Amino acid sequence: MVFCAALLFAPGAMAQFSMVPAPMVQGAPRASPAEIETEYRIDAARHIYATYPMRVYRGKLPPLLYGIIMLETEIDATGQVVNVSVVRKPAADEVAPWVLAMVRRAAPYPAPAAMPGATVRFTETWFVDRSGLFQLFSLTEGQR
Repeated sequence: MVFCAALLFAPGAMAQFSMVPAPMVQGAPRASPAEIETEYRIDAARHIYATYPMRVYRGKLPPLLYGIIMLETEIDATGQVVNVSVVRKPAADEVAPWVLAMVRRAAPYPAPAAMPGATVRFTETWFVDRSGLFQLFSLTEGQR
């Protein structure tokens, strides 16, 4: 079970989310071999981890999380973000714009070359610690 502690830590943690980190990956990544949405979601999660390695929470997440946000993201045939929308808002309002900006700035994503159609749409949940570090549901190491 994942818990959120946004209200407990709100004042000190807000500064962590005022600046979106610069992407570490530049240029187009290799095309994804994924043939279905769930496989592509994992490739996209790996891309985000490679793009923001300094922001990935290593190890098991703490018992209380600052924010949990669920996004639906649509990627076109070239790996560009077509649309990203919030499916489930985090309790901490400052987390949503921070995560949305990171998703957009991480483009281009691996091109969904093996997927039928012009775009791929997937849902991913972000687990955000008050330190500004995160894990994605697709690659999470669990919670203490």
